Amino acid sequence: MAVYAIADLHLSFGTDKPMDVFFGWNDYVQKLQTNWEKLVGAQDTVVIPGDISWGINYAEALPDLQWLDALPGKKLLLKGNHDLWWDTMNKNARLKESAQLESIDFVFNNAYPCQNIAVCGTRSWFFDAEKSADKKVLLREVGRLQRSVDAAKQTGKEPVVFLHYPPLSLLEECEEILDCLVQNGIKRCYYGHMHGKAAQSAFEGEKYGIQFHLIAADRLEFCPYLIEK
Repeated sequence: MAVYAIADLHLSFGTDKPMDVFFGWNDYVQKLQTNWEKLVGAQDTVVIPGDISWGINYAEALPDLQWLDALPGKKLLLKGNHDLWWDTMNKNARLKESAQLESIDFVFNNAYPCQNIAVCGTRSWFFDAEKSADKKVLLREVGRLQRSVDAAKQTGKEPVVFLHYPPLSLLEECEEILDCLVQNGIKRCYYGHMHGKAAQSAFEGEKYGIQFHLIAADRLEFCPYLIEK
């Protein structure tokens, strides 16, 4: 009953936007499936913090979700900046029911206990959210993160935070998100979003008493990353 994580799958079974055109992404879907099936068992959980599908609506995203559903293990999905198909939790739940996506759940203002941890998190937002509209979105994301962490704490297990946007890099920090992590005593935070050259500035390691890891799919060579045995 292990817990794994991998972000930024960028699936496109329901729309014509393959990632194979980018360096390092050749044959990525087959690589992901092969690695997933080698590692993940039926009782395991895989957290996918954002950029799951290129679909812009349920019709386009459904083939991607069905492909994920057919893979071993339970999947916990968080929203990414490209997940335009993602709607309200009620509508997502109805999609799950109508499409019989039995192994998929959504992390949004909530948390899921898995082994010795509780999976929590949110999409987050940009480092430099200084415009009023961006600041409003960032503060809303901080509120969602806090609610998710609160739900995780209620389980009595260690809250482990998953974000789509990085809360820091070698060059920048998102003060509001980091304050929330520090004030809640978070010890582990996993994030995605950074690819290619951008990933060279990713911060990985310990800062503010928190271990940070970039788990974008290409960074992991399309192999789910072990979080908890």
